[in-house]
Amino acid sequence: MREAYHEQLEELADQLAGMCGMAGTAMELATRALLESDLALAEQVIGDDSKIDDARASCEEHAYALLALQAPVATDLRSVLAAIHAAESLERMGDLALHIAKAARRRHPEPVLPEQVKGYFAQMGKLALELARKAQQAIETQDVALAKQLEDDDDEMDDLHRHLFTVIMDRDWPHGVAAAVDVTLLGRFYERFADHSVSVAKRVVFIKTGQLPGTETHDDV
Repeated sequence: MREAYHEQLEELADQLAGMCGMAGTAMELATRALLESDLALAEQVIGDDSKIDDARASCEEHAYALLALQAPVATDLRSVLAAIHAAESLERMGDLALHIAKAARRRHPEPVLPEQVKGYFAQMGKLALELARKAQQAIETQDVALAKQLEDDDDEMDDLHRHLFTVIMDRDWPHGVAAAVDVTLLGRFYERFADHSVSVAKRVVFIKTGQLPGTETHDDV
């Protein structure tokens, strides 16, 4: 019975890893749609978003079934609870990619981004994809060191986001208010995507150690 239960926990982890891959792909395609004003790619991201929503529902159904199957304790219980929280973050990552794709579609055939800031978004898109892929790998391997690394990687996204904001707020910004609003919102979507990737990775740490990073207690404090 316990062996079958652990096999189902592994299946649940596989579902989460698959979801993470889907969210990363959605962000990759949404970024290309944004940078290249590619309507077909934007429509693909928008059309595929329901698959991520369905995957979350499937993960949660699986997790609740495991809770009902038998009363899990210790690591098993942490695994199920972490999966529920991670599935929520992964769905939100998909939603953030969706928002970017919708922005590209809304402005088509005109570009959303001024040339002045395209380089920032190319970098943020690359980093967002790397974070999603590392989160997926952390889920698959249960590698605590890798999971913790994402928090450091996220600092780079925060730096890019802050610098982008200074560009928009410069008094010599020549592209008007509408473009500044678009750039501000899009930058926020990338920053939040990265934050959710970190949140997913923290759930891996929680499963293995029983504590979320940043909540550890220290005897000398």
